[in-house]
Amino acid sequence: MPASDAELEALIAHGEGERCEFKPSLSQKDDILRDICAFSNDLADSGAPGYVFVGLNDDGSSAGLTVDGKLLDTISQMRLQGKVAPFPSMTVEKRTLRGGDVAVIEVKPHRYPPVLHEGSCWIRVGAVRAVASQQDEIRLAERRRAGDVAFVYREALGADLDDLDLGYCERVYVPAAISREVLQQNERSLRQKLASLRLLTSDAAMPTYGGLLLAGFDPSVHVPGARLEFTRFEGPDRSRAIRAKNELDSGLFSVFQQVDELLPLYIEVSVTPGEGLRHVEQPAYPAWALREYILNGLIHRTYEGTAAPTRVDWFDDHVEITSPGGLYGCVTKDNFRRMNDYRNELLAAAAQAMGWVEKRAQGIVRAERLLRENGNPTPEYVFEPEYVLVSVRSADP
Repeated sequence: MPASDAELEALIAHGEGERCEFKPSLSQKDDILRDICAFSNDLADSGAPGYVFVGLNDDGSSAGLTVDGKLLDTISQMRLQGKVAPFPSMTVEKRTLRGGDVAVIEVKPHRYPPVLHEGSCWIRVGAVRAVASQQDEIRLAERRRAGDVAFVYREALGADLDDLDLGYCERVYVPAAISREVLQQNERSLRQKLASLRLLTSDAAMPTYGGLLLAGFDPSVHVPGARLEFTRFEGPDRSRAIRAKNELDSGLFSVFQQVDELLPLYIEVSVTPGEGLRHVEQPAYPAWALREYILNGLIHRTYEGTAAPTRVDWFDDHVEITSPGGLYGCVTKDNFRRMNDYRNELLAAAAQAMGWVEKRAQGIVRAERLLRENGNPTPEYVFEPEYVLVSVRSADP
């Protein structure tokens, strides 16, 4: 139940503290995200929400900020930018406090700490926000009960560090996921950094399932469904001969790159005469749109308890992308274009940190726009409890 105005006024009267932070405006968004991260971690284990009051000066007086729908929407979207992982549990609403408009961000303690902002774990000690020590992170990690954590955060039984492409993680992923400033100040080993990013267990002793799915040489050894089957058929359905087949069974860091390499080989381009000596090229599909659907199929699918692969079936007149597992959480067949929820938060956060997917629930909308501009019909969607299927028809030449 949301706190009443009287309760919030009483909290403000005590000044900034373990559960309270004042910001006059949104000018320092990363600062606000660090506060959200710190309140999510709830180092004191109070179990109570923390509050960021946007529109209050340091002394708790009104900053005269105008809080409108656009500002509230901007704050709400901040959690989807991929900078804070796992995604925080927060709400934002407009209140009238201290005689002026205030955007109140309520942040609930996260069930699965530590929560990181750009690879750094922030905590609150009284009115002070600070980067957690290694001991603090271990303390937070110990709160997670093994039976409650999502599949991607569990230890991958039977796997070891040799199953991971640690070189890629060190060269590419760690610099993308952790800010340069933090890396320069950070004296931790690679294993400790990967543990903070949840690719390894909290003691950095073994991979998590998410670590295998992202950086494994062959995660399908431990997660049977962790592969992408890319099949080109000769005709309009599966009864026809197979022209080409690619099975991608490495980690997603590698698979995403391979998808980028395969799409130009599969997409046919028709050429028609233009003015003078010019000609007009018409691709059967815009590559970015298909890529978005394929990556979504890999990121948001169910990996636990199934050996079914993610499939891309390519026919003469359409492409079908099939992702095991139905829609998740608050996403429904009616709101899927504008709502995001995360079955695999770790995979989504990694894809966003690497810049592979849209950050603000705009991917499907953009894909449909690109298809429309290319002359493709609107995709057909099939939502079943066991799978999601997207069928994209070719543009007319």
